[in-house]
Amino acid sequence: MGERRGDGGRGHRDKDGDDFRRVRSSPTPPAGPSRARGPRGPVLPERSVRRRRLSLLLAGTLSVVVLLASGTAWALTGWVSGQINRFDVFSGLGERPDPGPTGALNFLVIGSDSREGMDSSSKSDLGVGSADGRRSDTMMLVHINDDRDAVSVIGIPRDSWVDVPGAGKDKINAAYAHGGPKLTVRTVEAATHVRIDHYVEIDFTGFTEVVDALGGIEVCLPEPITDEKAKLDMAAGTHEVDGREALAFARTRKTAGGDLDRIDRQQQVMAALLDKALSTDTLGDPARFSAFLETALGSVTVDSGLDTAAISELGGQLRSVGLDDVSFAQVPVENASYWTPRGDVAVTWDQKAAQEMFARVAADEPLDGAEPSGKAAQGGQGAQGGEEAPPAPGDVRVQVFNGIGTPGMGGQAARDLEATGFSVPGEAQNWSSRDEEATTVRYGPGDEAAAELVASAVPGAEPREDSTLSGEVQLVLGFDYTGVVPVENPEPEPSATPSAEEAGPETATARDNVCDG
Repeated sequence: MGERRGDGGRGHRDKDGDDFRRVRSSPTPPAGPSRARGPRGPVLPERSVRRRRLSLLLAGTLSVVVLLASGTAWALTGWVSGQINRFDVFSGLGERPDPGPTGALNFLVIGSDSREGMDSSSKSDLGVGSADGRRSDTMMLVHINDDRDAVSVIGIPRDSWVDVPGAGKDKINAAYAHGGPKLTVRTVEAATHVRIDHYVEIDFTGFTEVVDALGGIEVCLPEPITDEKAKLDMAAGTHEVDGREALAFARTRKTAGGDLDRIDRQQQVMAALLDKALSTDTLGDPARFSAFLETALGSVTVDSGLDTAAISELGGQLRSVGLDDVSFAQVPVENASYWTPRGDVAVTWDQKAAQEMFARVAADEPLDGAEPSGKAAQGGQGAQGGEEAPPAPGDVRVQVFNGIGTPGMGGQAARDLEATGFSVPGEAQNWSSRDEEATTVRYGPGDEAAAELVASAVPGAEPREDSTLSGEVQLVLGFDYTGVVPVENPEPEPSATPSAEEAGPETATARDNVCDG
């Protein structure tokens, strides 16, 4: 990840002789809260804005989901943008894969093992050793679909044996040491045939600070791990960990699966961060929230194209993404113990399965080969005869608002909807007014079927189209609200399930990756 240094800090020179320097401004952080207003529609409560902005910030720090949406509050975008370190990653890369479908975005997310700026005490405390130089300690390809309702995170083993342009066969993490972010992007594009649109990087210190800024996270182990070098000694079970322990948990390879188990743990950490960000009120105070942003964003380096406008636009589009919408997978592996010609062990890919997976990414298709979950709810065409497939509760995301102010009523409604099978990605919030006479189901164009399904679960609720909404149904509770009733869950069309040949790699959602508690 990028080093944190003053104006007199030294840059890194890449293979082509270009100075690897990050440009960072020092704007003044906001003094207090600011309310985001769209061109139309009701003003959402400040706590909702802060929680969504925070949740998206963390996924961007580690996977990109959160980093991008840190700009959803328009008054903060200039400050947020100025806090991020930037580097010109994409100029002069030469021949590249073709761009993907319009609207879809691919991010290369790097965790750097750089120890620059760390004294011996800090290195010892974190258990990261004293290796010189910098390598990509963690590598992930993050895909955001065109509909902005799904994020796929693919873990790339750091020891993958690939062609590094200009350097020959080597482990994929060596590309960073040979030529910094530019060569890393070239190497990943050559191996995957997926065009990278944006680049995100974080280092050891930044990782620990982000975890600590949230007050720690919860991780769980099926078996104990002892790694004296990393200062990690954890029994099987569930643990609350701070930044140092989370770093050791994410980096250790002292398990039977080695680097592949390591990717599973890193994805668990990412899911735990997103879960904590979505559920905690720790950063509800504006001053503390600003301090958190300064900590997290100061540890992040991105490409120069990820400017204020891009952050703001993506932040608004991703505000409804929740745990069920983030999927994790790994590159299919052929041999996890391949002996290289130079006598060390590397990882080789199952080329056929890997290229099939990356072809889905390049085409903006789900990794598992299934129909995107939101298509049916948005009036998508069924597989037979062009008929519309009826939505199931799990296809519909619902945000609950309390329109009368009765304490706890919104939270209970959200829990009842989840128990009925609906996806409720965030906590219930207060509506902009507290005198709503009628309970309404608000929906965007094309989401009539989803709104009708929600209305069928809330007796007396009135569907109401709102052109400012897209991909999310809002339930606003009024004085006539009486509760939630079960709804019929339609059987899926047989053709909706992909065949064995069509099915992609095994995936798990962020919700699957968090501990059960």
